[in-house]
Amino acid sequence: MPKGIYKIPTPVNEPIKSYASGSAERKELQAMLKELRSKELDIPMYIGAEEVRGATKVRLAPPHDHKHTLGHFHKSEKQHVEMAIKAALAAKEKWQNLSWEHRASIFLKAAELIAGPYRAKLNAATMLGQSKNAFQAEIDSACEIIDFLRFNVHYMTEIYADQPISGPGVWNRLEWRPLEGFIYALTPFNFTAIAGNLPTSCAMMGNVVVWKPSNTQVYSANVLMEIFKAAGVPDGVINLIYPSGPDAADVVFNHKDFAGIHFTGSTEVFQNIWQTIGNNIHKYRSYPRIVGETGGKDFIMAHSSADAKVLSVAISRGAFEYQGQKCSAASRAYVPSNLWNEVKAYLLSDLKSMKMGPTEDFTNFINAVIDEKSFDKLAKYIDAAKKDSNVEIIAGGNYDKSKGYFIEPTIIVAKDPKYVTMCEELFGPVLTLYVYDEKKFEETLELVDSTSIYALTGAILAQDRYAIELATKKLSNAAGNFYINDKCTGAVVGQQPFGGARGSGTNDKAGAKINLLRWVSPRTIKETFAPPTDYKYPFLQAD
Repeated sequence: MPKGIYKIPTPVNEPIKSYASGSAERKELQAMLKELRSKELDIPMYIGAEEVRGATKVRLAPPHDHKHTLGHFHKSEKQHVEMAIKAALAAKEKWQNLSWEHRASIFLKAAELIAGPYRAKLNAATMLGQSKNAFQAEIDSACEIIDFLRFNVHYMTEIYADQPISGPGVWNRLEWRPLEGFIYALTPFNFTAIAGNLPTSCAMMGNVVVWKPSNTQVYSANVLMEIFKAAGVPDGVINLIYPSGPDAADVVFNHKDFAGIHFTGSTEVFQNIWQTIGNNIHKYRSYPRIVGETGGKDFIMAHSSADAKVLSVAISRGAFEYQGQKCSAASRAYVPSNLWNEVKAYLLSDLKSMKMGPTEDFTNFINAVIDEKSFDKLAKYIDAAKKDSNVEIIAGGNYDKSKGYFIEPTIIVAKDPKYVTMCEELFGPVLTLYVYDEKKFEETLELVDSTSIYALTGAILAQDRYAIELATKKLSNAAGNFYINDKCTGAVVGQQPFGGARGSGTNDKAGAKINLLRWVSPRTIKETFAPPTDYKYPFLQAD
């Protein structure tokens, strides 16, 4: 059959639609929101070629309107996890032997489907199921997942093209094999794009996947699975199930064919997974790949030369977009004393103008936090701050869960830079701020570096280039994604590969070639064209 060294379409970042009043995309999205709200879905597991339903169903509701039912999903039991692993392994040989260009075509098609006919549906599902406003959904469940798919195919071709040199009479080759076994993808609620990227980045390298999304993201995960099937992902390559974490762990991490985990979630869960894998290491065919992006206590550090307005916007957007439910969200800020009064005035003005409510009303900047557990945790921290004389709540501090899980954007000013909310990840619209002596910039950099166990994202805002250089060097290990004169969120695939170290994960950089390299096991092949026929080397000759 014809063969060639194929060039894929050059990837470019998907343009972000504005959803401005009167725009075609706004009208289409509003109609889709209305359509999805009018239905109650019965969401099955997808195991091999089968839609599987179990004995227990779990209700799905919008976090901003928890009395409305979007549908139910079928909770998975241990036997369903075993079925999914069996289906994945059954699909493995055929999938890994499929020519790479056909795997590429499937995921490029998935990107086109999301960019076109499925855009409104995936965005609407994210808005309803995860309480994201239209713009936050667009940059996530449209643009970012499209970018992941297109750029990862590009990185895949770069990996396959990476070959060793060959000496005279020899041809050296690298064969980029998929891992031996199955991959477990464990995905979070907060980004539909992450939920789509974790299983597909493994699958496009020839691996088979058992995918468990967060319960609070199942609604949009179901749409992703519909898209993957429409794009031509074969049965069994990606299997979607909804077990409890302990049930899944008990089956997956005891299976001899477990080959790796692609994870985004909490640091505590990831550390427990790592420990379990270590304890079971003798059970596996090979050493599993462990890739995880976990927590963050992300910072904005400002120098006395910073522009006060730029700083206030970086804080407002960085801390409160998507209710602070981004692993990259600004949750602690360090403001110099000479700027504080001006920055405070800008911040209070910003927060006063932010509307809060359901995602279906496009004028709302703030929507609900993901569920009651998150709501109660945040309320507890806010109540404690109200009673503590060492801190002052200068904005927000109110909350209400009667209709949806709404927490006002809240700013806590702490006298103690090691106050609990300066150190612990809250994952909500609560920012803690410390005003430092403007003359103690370098000492405060040391404080920023030592306060948290995490090292995911951070930002320095300054006009003084010496201060920027000093911060960049002093904070070199404090953030895997570091921003100069910008907020600490908003990494773009192909532009800012994303991931952190320390307690924030393995820093395997989603949206970069380094991540895909984790899902292959290279085999070196040396072919000698005219092999020797005598064992004797020249040095053995007598003088």
